[in-house]
Amino acid sequence: MRFRFPYQWLSLRLFLVLGLCAGALLGSQNLLALGRLNAIPDEARASLELIAEAWKTIHKEYVNQKAVPSETLTHGAIRGMVDSLGDRGHSRFLSAKMVQMERNFFRGVLEGIGAEVQMKNNQAVIVAPMDGSPAQRAGLKPGDAFLKVDGEDVTDLSLDEMAGKIMGPAGSTVRLTILRPESGQNIEVTIVRTRIALHEVRWQRLPGANVAHVRLATFTKGVSEDLRKGLMAIKEKKLAGIILDLRNNPGGIFEEAVSSASLFLEGGNVLWEKDAQGKITPVPVKPGGLMVRLPMVVLINGGTASAAEIVAGALQDSGRAKLVGEKTFGTGTVLEMFPLQDGSALLLAVREWLTPAGRLIWHRGISPDVPVSLPPEVTPLLPEAERTMTEEQLRASGDRQLLRALNLLLASKES
Repeated sequence: MRFRFPYQWLSLRLFLVLGLCAGALLGSQNLLALGRLNAIPDEARASLELIAEAWKTIHKEYVNQKAVPSETLTHGAIRGMVDSLGDRGHSRFLSAKMVQMERNFFRGVLEGIGAEVQMKNNQAVIVAPMDGSPAQRAGLKPGDAFLKVDGEDVTDLSLDEMAGKIMGPAGSTVRLTILRPESGQNIEVTIVRTRIALHEVRWQRLPGANVAHVRLATFTKGVSEDLRKGLMAIKEKKLAGIILDLRNNPGGIFEEAVSSASLFLEGGNVLWEKDAQGKITPVPVKPGGLMVRLPMVVLINGGTASAAEIVAGALQDSGRAKLVGEKTFGTGTVLEMFPLQDGSALLLAVREWLTPAGRLIWHRGISPDVPVSLPPEVTPLLPEAERTMTEEQLRASGDRQLLRALNLLLASKES
C-alpha cells in the first residue's frame, strides 16, 4: 500500500515524544539470510551481496560492538541509498517511529516544540513554527538554522539524528542554539516541550473594517470542510473581503489543498503534476466553489510551503487574488510512502507540481505580487489577538503585511 502526500508535509516535525530507534530489519542475520532472494531482481543481487558482506564484516571485526546494533546499520544503509539520490530533505528514509509521528500529526496528536524543519542549503532550518507552539512563543522564526542542542553541535547530523536530540516528553526542556540568517547572530533559547493543540482554521472580522482575516495554519484532514464552514459564516455576515493568511503554513494533505483552493475558484486547474516520464496531468478545480467573487488577498512568507504553495499559486495564476508578503519556501514534490517490513518507510519523490500557468514551485517558491517584509521583531497577527483590538491598535501592530493587504482591499472597494 502506498500513501501520497506533499513531500514537505513529510519532511520532519519536532513534535512528538519519540526516539529514532526502530525494530531491526535484519535482526541478527545478514541480508542474504532473509530467505527472500527470489524476490530480488538479478541486477540488484551483486549490490545486495556487497552490502551483506560489509554488514557481516562490521559485526565481526569492529572494536566497539555496542555502537553497531543491527537496526542502526540497516537503517543507515537504507538512509545512505536514499541520500545518494541527491534529493536531500525531500526523498528520505523514515524509521518506524517517525512514520508513526507523521500519522499522529495528521490526527492532531502532537507533543514537542512545534516546529516544521527541513534541510536547506545543507542546514537544518525551521520552515515554520506552529501557531501557539512553544517554538513560536520562544520567538523561533522561519529560516532559523539549528547549531546546537543542549550544547552539542548538530550541524553535521541528519534530520533524524537531530530530531532524536530535540524530541522529548511534554514538560521536559531543551536548550537550542540557532543561527538567525537575517542578522547573522547566534541565539540561545530554552524551550519547554508541551502538548500542542492544532487550530487550523480561525477567522476574525478586523477591527474598523468589513473584512475577514482568515488564518489557515495547516492542511490536515478535514481542513477544507472547516474552511467551508468559516466561509459560510463570513458570507452570512455579509463581509466585503477576505484576507487569507497562509504565512508560516507548512502544508499538509494534497487533497485538502485542492479542495481548499477550489472553494475560491469557479473552474480551471488548481495545478499540474509532472511525473518522472515528463507526463503532465491537470488537477482540476472541484465544483461547488463558495467564495468565487468576494475580493480577497493572500498573505505568504518564507514559511509558506508545500500544500500552502499549491493554494497560493492557484489563486495567483487564476487572477483570483493578489499575493502580499515574501517569497515562499519552495517545495513542490509529491512523495509516495513505500512501507518497509519493520514499520519504517521510504519517501520517494515521484511527481512535481506546476502552478496553473506552468511555473515550477520546487526550489523556486512563489513570489508575491506585492512584496512586503515584516520587521524581525514583529510576529504575524493571529485572529484571536484581533478580537480585543481597536482599529488604532491594529494599525499600530507593526504587521505591515496584514495592513497592506487590508489597504488593498479597501482601495479596491473604493474604486
